[in-house]
Amino acid sequence: MMDYDFSKPQRQSISGIVVMAANTLQQIIRALIIPIAIFVIKAQSNLLIYSTVGISVLILVILFFSYLSYRRFTFFLDNIKQEFVINKGIFNRTLLTIQLDKIQQVNINQSLLQKIIGVYSLQIDTPGGDSKEVSIKAIDEKIAYSLKELLLNGQKASQIDVTNENISLTSQTPILKLSSGTLFKIGFTTNYGSSLALLVGFIYAIFHNAKDLLRAFDSDNGQVEAAIKTGVSILSVSIIIAIFLFILLIINIIRTFVKYFDFEISKHKLSLLISSGLFAKKNTLLSPKKVQITTCSQNYFQKKFNIMNLNLKQAHSGEAQTEKDLTKSNLQVPGCNADEKDKLLAIILGKIPKNGALFAPNYRFLNLPILFLTLLPIVIFYVLWFNFQEVKPYYPLSIIYFFVSVLMIYISYKKHRLTVSQDFIIKKSGIWDISHEIIVPHKIQSITTFQYPWHKVADVGHVNLHTAAGVIQFKYGNYTEIKQLVNYWLYQIESGSEEWM
Repeated sequence: MMDYDFSKPQRQSISGIVVMAANTLQQIIRALIIPIAIFVIKAQSNLLIYSTVGISVLILVILFFSYLSYRRFTFFLDNIKQEFVINKGIFNRTLLTIQLDKIQQVNINQSLLQKIIGVYSLQIDTPGGDSKEVSIKAIDEKIAYSLKELLLNGQKASQIDVTNENISLTSQTPILKLSSGTLFKIGFTTNYGSSLALLVGFIYAIFHNAKDLLRAFDSDNGQVEAAIKTGVSILSVSIIIAIFLFILLIINIIRTFVKYFDFEISKHKLSLLISSGLFAKKNTLLSPKKVQITTCSQNYFQKKFNIMNLNLKQAHSGEAQTEKDLTKSNLQVPGCNADEKDKLLAIILGKIPKNGALFAPNYRFLNLPILFLTLLPIVIFYVLWFNFQEVKPYYPLSIIYFFVSVLMIYISYKKHRLTVSQDFIIKKSGIWDISHEIIVPHKIQSITTFQYPWHKVADVGHVNLHTAAGVIQFKYGNYTEIKQLVNYWLYQIESGSEEWM
């Protein structure tokens, strides 16, 4: 096995020129696809010739700048300072320096184009970092896995002979490997929210682009709206809903197969190797000690299928981030059974969590949700019901809404629990998907307790456990018990010597 010397500046694979050029061209096409389509359809033949020449020149310019970017991009590992250094930029030079102990995961991905060329991309994730900036677009597989071990484990990697081991995706025995049947179960039982958003966005895009194309040909006289109205008048609402749900289910299953195809987790030296993907292969190497919050979730159907999902939450910056950014920084492990879950928890947490002292919220947990989510909407509805004749036929829906909302709030109250043992804190919550958020006390960064003035007599309060991956909240608990727990956790943090990263 060849000995790779990362202490000297080196470049990516020369195939990176093609990868960078293709990525740039793809972004241009995606941004201008509708204007390009309209121009191609309406333009005269002589204009198309000039356009072809212009596109050819554009491709040459993109290739030229991709070559310059390739030449000006170097990376190396400073073993003395334990830092990874990247130099990049054509005109404005950028120097990125990353401390190895701040790296929480390394992603080794392979898109369809990279698979054809035979290279991988390597992305580095740090708390608060931008993984798009810290990335190598084209690198050989064996070089990528040698480099990742040094990046993730720093000086610890020197205890292992990296160069004498066959570094490959297939050389490890999987802890978890998802079958096609399991993928079908996952698609059938999870991720309906994201699939619904995707379907609605797709329908809106079709509607919007259809109107643009018709307007370009000066023939938009309301045909799209008329077609929709005619369709609704032909099909009953129930059939439309059934078709919509069927399409949603199919989309969800297809998305699951594309994203999690050939999903497996294996122990890779000091890290966990997570790989999946049908068209674009994604390989993530995670240091278990850098996981801040481990969440296990399961709904009714998943319980019947004996599967559950794990969500491994890692550190992020203290700056405000969107829900999409936070989701991307987490690692999803779908479709594992109870035994596989225990194996993963034992690796990530060091041991399997056991039962501890159970703490339940006060019944006042129900008051505000029932007031604002049930009674207030009902009052608004009946105000409209008394004043507008059009609303009167829908009063049965208000009765259904009342009972359903009260039932959901009550389930949320019954599932809101906190379990505390010497080694773990487990927060249980949810209505349909019941989740268990697990943290170890030494990864708590700060604790906030508060009590509303009108709850002092009842001795009711709240506690927030702040970690680098988010906040765990326990609401409407016994305030005296909460203060005792806080003192215990603070003692564990101060007296312990474990590192949170």
